[in-house]
Amino acid sequence: MNEEANIETIRRCYALYRTGDISGLMEYLSRDAAFSIPEVENSPYGGIWYGREGVEKFFELQELAEDITDWEAREFIAQNDRVVVLGRSTATVRATGRHYSTEWVHVHTIEDGRLVSSTKFFDTAAALRAFQKVTTALVT
Repeated sequence: MNEEANIETIRRCYALYRTGDISGLMEYLSRDAAFSIPEVENSPYGGIWYGREGVEKFFELQELAEDITDWEAREFIAQNDRVVVLGRSTATVRATGRHYSTEWVHVHTIEDGRLVSSTKFFDTAAALRAFQKVTTALVT
């Protein structure tokens, strides 16, 4: 598949994500897809999620944990079977009521028109502050 077709596949996946159609998005994943998400303390969805069931679970946990109030894919860059997307988002952590904004990078690999892997990068320090259950200060 060519690079423009790969970008279009990712654009479709993102459009489905934005409308909440996760089952539609799953149709674009290979059966053994892997999603890698940075781990953030108190966040339930960090780690590597395998297969369609695992990726669906990731999206379910993300929805339960965060209210994403702004999400924008800004730039799509493709080379061979890779599509890199630069974007930004803002979310409120449901458990704490705190919000965070972050620039992010998603690195996707496409084979035969299907998403086989996705690695996410974002400001984990900002997310940690939002997911932190108790804020403490040291007094000296």
